[in-house]
Amino acid sequence: MTNSASPAANAAQIDYWNALAGQTWVAFHDQLDRQLEPLGLAAMDLLAPAPGERILDIGCGCGHTTVALAERLGPAGRATGVDISRPMLEVGRGRSAPQGLAAMAFREADAQQDDLGQGQWDGVFSRFGVMFFSDPVAAFANLRRSLRPGGRLAFVCWRPFAENDWMRVPMMAALPLLAPPVPADPTAPGPFAFADPERVMGILKDAGFAEMAITPFDTRIGGSGLDQTVALTLKVGPLGSALRESPDLAEPVAAAVRTALEPYETPEGVLMPAAVWLVSARAG
Repeated sequence: MTNSASPAANAAQIDYWNALAGQTWVAFHDQLDRQLEPLGLAAMDLLAPAPGERILDIGCGCGHTTVALAERLGPAGRATGVDISRPMLEVGRGRSAPQGLAAMAFREADAQQDDLGQGQWDGVFSRFGVMFFSDPVAAFANLRRSLRPGGRLAFVCWRPFAENDWMRVPMMAALPLLAPPVPADPTAPGPFAFADPERVMGILKDAGFAEMAITPFDTRIGGSGLDQTVALTLKVGPLGSALRESPDLAEPVAAAVRTALEPYETPEGVLMPAAVWLVSARAG
């Protein structure tokens, strides 16, 4: 095993994703996968997995992206999903590998420090699974070691909160009803930890990657009905965290959020702007 940090380095995130957060994602995984799918596919296209390759899916969650990778890799390929969340991995392990396509496996591991196999992988992919490391340089150095020389990295991460209306609009609608938020460290592990592109490039360079590139990508995400969208919004992201601290406010907050989301309702469901970075690099 190659340890880049102490065994307890990601203890807080491991606890978080194995408790209520992981259980919430399991409960809403179909809706969340539908919402995030176009963003993950954009990063997957950037990685360009080829038939016969071996690909790691970091922060694979409930396994939707691991299946999508397996579908691209053909019968000689292998897609392995890695996550710290046991409840989410159980969902992934319940999925069937696409018949006649790549082998598919799931592994409970901390990608920051656990041995993922030295030089064994052609590519590393992640859909919003790399912003939660306590030591991102150590984590990406570990991922680089897992890649063969010239192996590829591609992931998608959120741009700033202010640019993501799908989170910003409901949060701003709820804010007058909530206690004033405590200012957060923008670089702390969390969904927006990689919002600064210069920080992302610096992390990858310090971890030993080369040929780094980062580009913005904008689209609308969602696709669920208004009631489903409100229910999901009250459970995940910054607003979900705030309501876990003040559950008695759920009813008035839900009413305010519903009003704020109504203008985004379409025949295809509620669709809202999302803003991400598509990031790529190569192992030296």
